[in-house]
Amino acid sequence: MTATSLPTIKFLQQPTSMDWVEQAIANLDTILLDHSHCERKAAGVALNLMFRYPSSSKLVRSLTAIAQEELEHFELVNQWLDRRGIALAPLSAPPYAAGLKAQIRPQEPDRMLDSLLISGLIEARSHERLGLLGTHCPEPELAKFYRSLMASEARHYGIYWTLATTYFDREIVNARLDALAQTESELLATLHPEPRIHS
Repeated sequence: MTATSLPTIKFLQQPTSMDWVEQAIANLDTILLDHSHCERKAAGVALNLMFRYPSSSKLVRSLTAIAQEELEHFELVNQWLDRRGIALAPLSAPPYAAGLKAQIRPQEPDRMLDSLLISGLIEARSHERLGLLGTHCPEPELAKFYRSLMASEARHYGIYWTLATTYFDREIVNARLDALAQTESELLATLHPEPRIHS
């Protein structure tokens, strides 16, 4: 499979390169450890949005479900770490998340919109990359595990999109999503030297 034949995921302007796939497959233990961090952080993002916007009832209900599911995934990934004898440990962060967070405008309601869309973009990229790991991972059981998470990642980015269009006009959402998706693609244009889920 070449980079140009990689599947296209809604909201993402550029597909992941095969260079990332090859790097990830060559460093599966590190990718699993980073995946654990990603699931924990994703739960934290959902919780933080719930605390920031407690009067937005649809947001609170939707993100409660996401936070619970992310924590379930966190536990599942940690079980894989245990099986492989990988200790939970910190990892340096690639520029991806910080680069996206820097795009969040500080004033409301822009902050809410940007936070929802960036969360959706990260979930969309996670969906794509877990699918690539599920396709290319040489360990059948681990590949099956990655594939088992894809549907929930797709559902998560759909929820963030739905929330954005619930609270904001669709034309405004689409225009801002295009701009943020461009930044997201640019952040991944150069392969980070350290293997990560988002690198």
